[in-house]
Amino acid sequence: MSTSTPHVTGRRESDEPLEHGINDGSGSACQALTESKVDKDGKAVKRDETLTEILISKGVQEVNLISAIVSLGEATAHIAVILENYVDHSYAGTQNSSGDDQLHLDIDCDNAVFGAIREAGVFAVAASEETPEETNVRPSSNDNDGPWYSVGFDPLDGSSIIDANFSVGSIFGIWPGKGLMGVTGRGQVASVVSLYGPRTTLIIALPSKSRGGKSDITFEVTLVKDRSHWEVSREDVKLQPSKKVFAPGNLRATNDNSKYDALVKHWISERYTLRYTGGMVPDVYHMFAKSGGVFSNVSSDKAKAKLRLLYEVAAMGLLVECAGGTTTHEFEDVSVLDVVVDDLDKRLGVCFGSKEEVETYKKFMFSK
Repeated sequence: MSTSTPHVTGRRESDEPLEHGINDGSGSACQALTESKVDKDGKAVKRDETLTEILISKGVQEVNLISAIVSLGEATAHIAVILENYVDHSYAGTQNSSGDDQLHLDIDCDNAVFGAIREAGVFAVAASEETPEETNVRPSSNDNDGPWYSVGFDPLDGSSIIDANFSVGSIFGIWPGKGLMGVTGRGQVASVVSLYGPRTTLIIALPSKSRGGKSDITFEVTLVKDRSHWEVSREDVKLQPSKKVFAPGNLRATNDNSKYDALVKHWISERYTLRYTGGMVPDVYHMFAKSGGVFSNVSSDKAKAKLRLLYEVAAMGLLVECAGGTTTHEFEDVSVLDVVVDDLDKRLGVCFGSKEEVETYKKFMFSK
């Protein structure tokens, strides 16, 4: 594959090969796959109303923020239908900015999200793993006085494991304002992660500033009644200080990263329970379901970091910290929420989880 100049502004570089798939962000369908199954008989209205009521009950007062989060619930419901009807395993003939071959499914899910956020009318800018540039999604009419929001997202996390029918997910981070360059995860007003498995769920993080000064919260809702309603399934997700469950990502890095190798051997010798699928969403989500654990994704000279700060790490980090957990950059003792998005494709290694488990990570990885 041809080499290209790394993304700095998030726009396509002049010498970047055309096979790098930058979706147009229009929300138009890639294949003939209708969304009418979701919207018929007024179900979409009921679904909107139930999630709106839940958000109000959790202390969200800003109307446009409610609309923003509800639109991501709508995108999730549409993607659930797309996945249920997924039988075409063909590739689109393009690659994302990582050089990964894109499935038609990746682009269909990306379009489902863009369609939902454009319809919401409260987003100014959006960028995704499949559309890695700041895309204007403001409505043509100017009847919205704001506040405006921007969203960075991964529409389908886990497309490499979906053929085995594993659980997969979507990741969304919401920032105030009309741009994504220069933000940090700490600036998010909410983050949302969707999990598609036997159930379709959303786990939502709301920092104090989005709840009128109430404490940070992470909670879960489940799509029920033939996708017509959202119901709260976990009122307040908390991560216990310690739990002997581990999900070690990028294990190939243990071959030439001696500290990571020692840490993984420590987890094994201490008889930690392994819970790892290769999908970031189900692996981190398992910690929320079991109230603790540790997730790591560490790089080395031969196995580079692949997780993107804007599309994956920041949103996940907010969920973990609002649930009482801790996050850290793989090599620096700093929360992932304090790392600046100075490149829309910025990547890093991470550790997320229960406070004591992340402290153990730091003892091994930050030692001299």
